[in-house]
Amino acid sequence: MKRTGAWLTVYALEQIGARFTFGIPGVHTTELYDALNSSNRITQILVTHEGGASFMADAVGRLSDSIGVLTVVPAAGLTHAASGIGEAFLDGVPMLVISGTDTPHRYQLHQMDTHKFMGGLTKATFRVTSHDEVVPTLFKAYEIATSGEPGPVFVELPVNVLLMTDEVGELPQFQPARPPMVEAGAAIAQAADLLLSAKRPAIFAGWGARDAPGELVKLADYLQAPVATTLQGLSVFPASHPLHTGFGFGASAVPAAQNAFRDCDAMIAIGTRFAEIATGSYGARVPENLVHIDINPAVFNANYPAKVAIAGDAGAALRQLLSSLEAKAPRRAANEALREQIRKDKAAYRESWYRNDAKGIVNPARFFDELRRRMPDDGILAIDDGNHTFLTAELMPIHAPKSVILPTDFNCMGYAVPAAIGAKLAFPNRAVQAIVGDGAFMMTCMEILTASSNGLGVVYYVFNDGELAQIAQAQSIPYGRKPATTIGKLNIEGVAMATGAAFVAMNDNSEIAEAITRAGSIAAAGQPVIVAVRIDYSKKTAFTLGAVKTNFGRFPLNEKLRFLARAAVRHVVG
Repeated sequence: MKRTGAWLTVYALEQIGARFTFGIPGVHTTELYDALNSSNRITQILVTHEGGASFMADAVGRLSDSIGVLTVVPAAGLTHAASGIGEAFLDGVPMLVISGTDTPHRYQLHQMDTHKFMGGLTKATFRVTSHDEVVPTLFKAYEIATSGEPGPVFVELPVNVLLMTDEVGELPQFQPARPPMVEAGAAIAQAADLLLSAKRPAIFAGWGARDAPGELVKLADYLQAPVATTLQGLSVFPASHPLHTGFGFGASAVPAAQNAFRDCDAMIAIGTRFAEIATGSYGARVPENLVHIDINPAVFNANYPAKVAIAGDAGAALRQLLSSLEAKAPRRAANEALREQIRKDKAAYRESWYRNDAKGIVNPARFFDELRRRMPDDGILAIDDGNHTFLTAELMPIHAPKSVILPTDFNCMGYAVPAAIGAKLAFPNRAVQAIVGDGAFMMTCMEILTASSNGLGVVYYVFNDGELAQIAQAQSIPYGRKPATTIGKLNIEGVAMATGAAFVAMNDNSEIAEAITRAGSIAAAGQPVIVAVRIDYSKKTAFTLGAVKTNFGRFPLNEKLRFLARAAVRHVVG
């Protein structure tokens, strides 16, 4: 039979279970979009910008069993999408990036070396040259994207292959690869012995443990160990558990985590690379007795040496470890003193935020208290990059697995608006809300038109203070001033009118409950909602204070004196 390359592409995408494609059609992909339009399994989502498409695809890949798929033109389409592709690459999120390409002539529209460009942003790149390569290449790309530490894979499809027909034989059926077994019997036994001999073991869990929340809870209960998470891993362990301490555990962590981890003599880290944000600019101290589990062996000993390193899937490794522990010793009795200390520390930290109440502005702790009360446990929260990121991490308790998505290692502003759309598409029956600063909001806010066009009731809480708050705070502490961080006056209600969203104002604490209730009611009817939150950023997060202190502590003495003297002079003059 004769088939176009576009038909074969759709066949392959249906075989691997793709549910959506995200992008903007162009001259290289018209045939592909026409073929996709005939599919009853895949929905095309037209976006306002390819950067938004990549963040939507990221959200689908992070949260669901389906892979996010980009269908974009080469050059401009790829460069616009690059931020989201890079975010997926550094955060370990599976994604297929499909673009058309030209015929062999030179100086054509959108002509560039796409493979050189994509080489640093993806796990692999492919260029299909004939019809019989289309399906096996896409199957291989999917396998690479979803195996090991996941990530994006780029596939280039020539326009002549997409457009023209050619004879193809019997088409292969996709066979999912079996997850690799963890071959670490000796290391598992060694890890069990190390943890059992510890007086104060602790657990640090990252995004790599997202599919093992039950095993993490069992391990924490067995060891009676406090649990901290990375920023990306906020939802891997329930904040309602009495051994949950919060985000991070070092000098940039909240008091509950700092105190619970201060004297730990052994740590098990699962699904984390000990990256910069997770360690508060590497200010966290890790005990000598470190057990490190990760699917990517390249992360071992990169920043902190591991006494025991176990390469493999977090769930499989934890199940083997639990079996080994239970065979060696009974579960430890509940550590009531530790649990009570964690409870008191959390309560005291929240009280410190309540004491920061001010008139005519919204207290972040009171906002998140109300949001938590009214948001279902399985509701999905998309968070952007900025000061609001760390406010959310420290003040919003997360109860369910895979209920939070946010940019971390690539740290890309503009993520939350489109990512929330991807989340709502993947899970239309779950409440989806976004926390986004006004600076990040301006980068991708027009993508809310995509939500309106598809009847997606997403609630966007825009923390509005007129500054790029995280950088402004980082500037004000050492410099005493905040250059180039005041943003233009943003008419958020005007953005709502332009994109078909409803608008709700939240100007002070008295309006929090009513605004959240109203926004939720409108969203439930299928309309996106923008809530302008007049947020109080005057109190700095533990992360901001800790990170600044950690980085300043690394300065040579003469540089410390120079910074302090300059700040003192500016304070007096100011």
